[in-house]
Amino acid sequence: MNNPILFTHKDLIEKSKLGDRKMQYKLYSLYVDAMFNVSIRIVKVKEDAEDVVQDSFTDAFRHLETFKYQSTFGSWLKRIVVNKSINYLKVKRIPLVDIDANDYWVSEPEEIQEEQLDVSKIKTAINKLPNGYQTIINLYLIEGYDHKEIGDILEISVSTSKSQYHRAKKKLIELIS
Repeated sequence: MNNPILFTHKDLIEKSKLGDRKMQYKLYSLYVDAMFNVSIRIVKVKEDAEDVVQDSFTDAFRHLETFKYQSTFGSWLKRIVVNKSINYLKVKRIPLVDIDANDYWVSEPEEIQEEQLDVSKIKTAINKLPNGYQTIINLYLIEGYDHKEIGDILEISVSTSKSQYHRAKKKLIELIS
């Protein structure tokens, strides 16, 4: 049975595949803000995120014929944005994963009580993390990628992704507490 969610905006997508600029603009308008939010969490600089998003949409429209409704259009586009954001960091030679030889993860960090959770406090704490930790936290917790996918995206092993996530989580809990 076909999943109707996979076919969200199908008419816009199909007309965009045919080169209809008005439909492409409508599709762009529907997704640009969400894709900017994805990119800014990774690249951190507003202007850089804007550039990444523009490049992502250009590539997406150029290769729209490869979109076959195996996922939602938003998921497909988000993958392009994440990859372009990561590649942007690589080109800028910004380190993705900070490895501190003195920082070993041995046990699970203590849990935070629910009443301590405050979204603005969490966002502030994430922004205080080193870039590599921010990237792992954003990809895992916010974007929903698993450690295998993160490993593929960042070109690191699954175990490195997991250990960096645990270190980032521990540091995040320290910052929030």
